[in-house]
Amino acid sequence: MLRPLQDVFGPKEYPRLLVGLGEPDDAAVWQLDDGQALVVTTDFFTPIVDDPYAYGAIAAANALSDLYAMGATPFMALNVAAMPEDLPGEIMREIFRGGAEKAREAGAVIAGGHTVKDAEPKYGLVALGLCQPDRLMTKRGARPGDLLIITKPLGFGVTTTALKAGRADEADVASAIDWMTRLNASASALAARFGVRSATDVTGYGLLGHGLEMAKASGVGLRLHLGSIPFLRGARSYAERGFIPGGTEDNQRHFGPQVRFEDGVDATNRVLLFDAQTSGGLLLSLTASEASGFLNAAASEGVLAWPIGVVESGEGIVVEAGRLAGRWGTGSPDVSGVVNAGDE
Repeated sequence: MLRPLQDVFGPKEYPRLLVGLGEPDDAAVWQLDDGQALVVTTDFFTPIVDDPYAYGAIAAANALSDLYAMGATPFMALNVAAMPEDLPGEIMREIFRGGAEKAREAGAVIAGGHTVKDAEPKYGLVALGLCQPDRLMTKRGARPGDLLIITKPLGFGVTTTALKAGRADEADVASAIDWMTRLNASASALAARFGVRSATDVTGYGLLGHGLEMAKASGVGLRLHLGSIPFLRGARSYAERGFIPGGTEDNQRHFGPQVRFEDGVDATNRVLLFDAQTSGGLLLSLTASEASGFLNAAASEGVLAWPIGVVESGEGIVVEAGRLAGRWGTGSPDVSGVVNAGDE
C-alpha cells in the first residue's frame, strides 16, 4: 500500500513525518514541535454485529485503537460512512450515536465527516490524537529479552462469523461485543507511564500477522506460548465447527510460512492465532524492568494484561504449546468469559 506513495513522496523530503512512508505502522505521525506530535489514522468496515449502536461503537473503538497503539491521546475525529438509500433513518442514527458516544468516552469530539451512498453500510472514523514524540510507541522497538503482553483475548472473528450464520450463543456474542467496545486507553496510558516503546494493536491480521509485523520492523523473532494466550470462551468451538472468517484464511496463507508451530499446537489453535480481530487488544513488548512495574500496576489498577511470550534473536514466530514459564505468572486469568488454550 505504501510503495506507490513512496514513488511520489520521498521520506527525506518530509522530516517532520516521523511515521508514515517507511515500514507500515498503526498510524501516521507528524511532529508539530519539540514537545508534541499529531497522530492520524482512519478505519471503517461493514457491520459485524446485528445491533446498530454496538456496530457504531465497535467501529469507533477500532479506529481509536490505532492511536492508543502509538501512545497517543485522541482529541478529535471525523465520521466516514457509506449508507444504503433505503436504510431506515433510525438505524443510521444509532450507528452514528454509537460511534459518537464511544468517541466521547475517549475524550474526543466528532467534528463532522462525510457520507456517501452504497449498497452495504460502512462506518468508521478518521481519528486524530496527540503524543510526545519521545514517548511514541511503534512496531520497531522490540528487543531480544523483552516480554510480550496482550490486553484483550482472541476469538472475535470466529464468534462474529458464527453470529452471521445464526449459530452463535447469545452470551458469547454479548461477551465479544463487550470486549470489542472496550477502549485500549488504560493499557496505552499505562504503557506510556512505564516507557514502553514497541506496540501494535491486534486487528485484521490476527495475533500472528501483527506479531510478524512487529518482529520484521524490529529485526527480531517472537516466541509465543499458546497455553498463556487468552481466548473468548466458545471461540474454539466455533473454529472447530468451521465458522472461520475469510480474513483469517487469508492470514494463514500469507503469514503461515513465517510461523513455526511446535508439537501440541493443533489445527484449531493455529486458526485462532491467525483469527482476524476487530478492535482487539494491544500487543506490547516490554523490557524486564518495564514488565515488572507494568504488571504490578495493571493488577492494582484493574488493567487486564496477559504475558504471552518473549522476544528473541532471529526472525519469524515460534509457537509453543505450553504456558510461559518463569516469574511472569498468567496475567489476568480469572476474567469472565475468557479461557486459556486447553482450559475450555
